Amino acid sequence: MQDVNGSFPGDNKIIVVFVLGGPGSGKGTQCTRIVENFGFTHLSAGDLLRAEIKSGSENGTMISNMIKEGKIVPSEVTINLLQKAMLESGNDKFLIDGFPRNEENRAAFENVVNKKSSARVVLSYDLVDALKPIDEVFESVKAIFAPFHTKVRSSFI
Repeated sequence: MQDVNGSFPGDNKIIVVFVLGGPGSGKGTQCTRIVENFGFTHLSAGDLLRAEIKSGSENGTMISNMIKEGKIVPSEVTINLLQKAMLESGNDKFLIDGFPRNEENRAAFENVVNKKSSARVVLSYDLVDALKPIDEVFESVKAIFAPFHTKVRSSFI
């Protein structure tokens, strides 16, 4: 659902939530609940990179080589994969798991998405204590997502 310029359609605000945390912190569990309860599309940077490698494309070969060498894939490569998946989803609400990994990634994402999107992405950051039981964590998450239809936000969970 994109216009001829590769942008999101209409004047809708794009909601982007960055979901970050260490292995086993409950990111996947909470993302599943957010998708079910709030209609977000869950995009995993790692899954998109692995799919690109599996495709056998020139880009996939480059990604594979960088990973084998222990290097970080350039921000632009990951951002382009994320943006493509966002545009192809037909949604305007996204959970992005495993990205950004650093400040440069975040700034690059904002620059790329804001230049190519007809809608503005507004970022704010909220932290959720994921050490609590799953249901308690989701109560904190729900408080962040409750106003999603009127307030555009991007959060670190």
